[in-house]
Amino acid sequence: MIVKNLVNVLSPAGRRGRLSILIFHRVLAHKDPIVNWDLDATEFQQTMEWLKEWFNVLPLDQAIARLNDHSLPARSAAITFDDGYADNFTVALPILQAHGLTATFFIATGYLDGGRMWNDTVIEAVCHCNKARIDLSREGLGVHELNSSDAIRQAIMSILNNVKYRDPQERLKALDYVAAVSGARLPQDLMMTSDQVKIMRHAGMSIGAHTVTHPILARLAPEEVRAEVAESKRFLETLLQERVGLFAYPNGKPNVDYRAADAEIIRSLGFDAAVTTAWGVVDAKSNLMQLPRFTPWDRTRFRFGTRLVSNLLQNSRLRSGQLAN
Repeated sequence: MIVKNLVNVLSPAGRRGRLSILIFHRVLAHKDPIVNWDLDATEFQQTMEWLKEWFNVLPLDQAIARLNDHSLPARSAAITFDDGYADNFTVALPILQAHGLTATFFIATGYLDGGRMWNDTVIEAVCHCNKARIDLSREGLGVHELNSSDAIRQAIMSILNNVKYRDPQERLKALDYVAAVSGARLPQDLMMTSDQVKIMRHAGMSIGAHTVTHPILARLAPEEVRAEVAESKRFLETLLQERVGLFAYPNGKPNVDYRAADAEIIRSLGFDAAVTTAWGVVDAKSNLMQLPRFTPWDRTRFRFGTRLVSNLLQNSRLRSGQLAN
């Protein structure tokens, strides 16, 4: 009740309305001792119960429309997922439906139907490596002990951070090397199928674009940014036979992962709004092409609620230093 009362004060209705947009990626069927940064089904269900108790959860497109006409209800929130993982369909969707909630799923279209995102190549290769140590020094990725869950997790994070901002071709070369050295058999079913995306839409969920190959837009030339975004939009509109008006920046940090010029490209392609991964909440003064999103990482009710309230206490607009410029 305390959290709900505080949110009521900090997120009023009407012209002073404020929208909290939450971001998720995967929802695992069962707890993973190594990949412990993703929620499992039980944790996600608990999180949805808290959100439903504290907030009025709206579809993101509806929330943005109501933001524009100053009719947001008090305690407004929207749920979003990035990338297009298969467990969004098999695990998250039934939980959302059970609670009468909707979410927007941003799809990296190039990985549907059997593709695998680059970060998952690293995660799967290291997790399923049958060696006590993996030597990746030839590609400048270090030597890593794999003798415990903590050690494996540290190895994954080190490798991900090392290759994340490499040139796409150099990154692909490094990923192939990691996979070859690990000797692991890599899965081909981590992402949704095109049919699952259609079923999700028919179930009342919203679908947004997230580029084709999930590149760091700030590392691309303008024409490459336009091609990545436009093709993902075209693919989804053809698949769903309807307009797609929402976009999510890959990685999403302003001035690191995308630039102001990239936001203008998104605007020019006819999107209604685009979401980032900068913390904060949305209000009538927010830049629709750079909307903040935030999800507490806490696993207890008190800490999760407290951090959501803390986020609402921030300036409702992205701080000037966070906006891409």
